Amino acid sequence: MISIVVKFNVLPECSDAWIDRISDFTQATREEPGNLWFEWSRSIDNPDRFVLIEGFRDADAGAEHVNSEHFKEAIRQAPSMLVNTPEILYAEIPGTEWSLLAEMSVPDSGSA
Repeated sequence: MISIVVKFNVLPECSDAWIDRISDFTQATREEPGNLWFEWSRSIDNPDRFVLIEGFRDADAGAEHVNSEHFKEAIRQAPSMLVNTPEILYAEIPGTEWSLLAEMSVPDSGSA
């Protein structure tokens, strides 16, 4: 699996509209056959920072994403809304699913 985390520092005047402005890109990416997840979060410390967590089945699926028209359109449009170049973490890791965080295990609500 390919795991990608990207930090976007959005211009303050674009922050409130950021998610709406990238919604077509988000939806198209989520519909890619090799996409496992594509999730946005907004920083609680800096309302102008958004973090994207992406998962792709494998390197081929990641390459298909980067070569897609919706990706190319996003990289044409997004820089005008950004303070600086986004920072990225890219890793190939085994598996394709989330694991449970055992240290924070929640008891089964069906047990007495």
